[in-house]
Amino acid sequence: MKITFLGGGNMANALIGGLLGKGFAAADIAVIELGAEARERLTATYGVRTHASPDATAMACDVVVLAVKPQQMKAAAAPMLPHLGKQLIVSIAAGLRMEDLSRWLGGHRQLVRTMPNTPALIGAGVTGLCALPEVDAAGRQRAAQVLQAVGSTVWIDDETRMDAVTAVSGSGPAYVFLFIEALQKAGESLGFTPEQARQLAIETTLGAAQLAAQSPEPASVLRERVTSKGGTTEAALKKMNECGVLDGIVAGVCAADARGRELGEQLGLD
Repeated sequence: MKITFLGGGNMANALIGGLLGKGFAAADIAVIELGAEARERLTATYGVRTHASPDATAMACDVVVLAVKPQQMKAAAAPMLPHLGKQLIVSIAAGLRMEDLSRWLGGHRQLVRTMPNTPALIGAGVTGLCALPEVDAAGRQRAAQVLQAVGSTVWIDDETRMDAVTAVSGSGPAYVFLFIEALQKAGESLGFTPEQARQLAIETTLGAAQLAAQSPEPASVLRERVTSKGGTTEAALKKMNECGVLDGIVAGVCAADARGRELGEQLGLD
């Protein structure tokens, strides 16, 4: 499978590194990148081919990964049109709807929309994927293979749920970082050094996440097992409930979902 990336930013770098780590040949990967310094860096780091524009050579591939910013996508994708054939197009641009991408690409229907998250940068991401009906099982498998280079994948049948994927897992790392930030701040307020508080906060979060991942029981049950009646955990959770922590998180995720739909409508106006 030959893969061409349109854009050579952080997520493209993560995917390229992941693909090479999975055994893909550097010769089968190309990157279309405007910046000369970025092209040199990509070649030096990964040994992949680079191109300044989407010419026939760059587009001689099976899969094109759209890895430019959503606001730049229409302009960046336009030069691809003369060279589009049967390539599978995989978009990792947040918010862009497949019908809008298809319109910008001259009606091309071999399209998969994805939403990876930033833990993909260390190979620990999770990506939601949704395909147009014209994409067959082999095309879906190719798209999954690309994104599984940096973590796990979840197929979503209804594209209207992709904004919810963005709200839960795309933006989700920020919510976790906020929790770590708060836990570290609390530790410092209780007398720990910043280094001690950071270690306690991060390793507690990491360990709890690993326990949840390895346990067949829901998070609510695991939480209850830590919470002894009349104990310290119960006191903490009671205060958090009084402050609306749980409801605030749910409301925040719903706000992200709503904003995602708004952005998708705005981005697809042209």
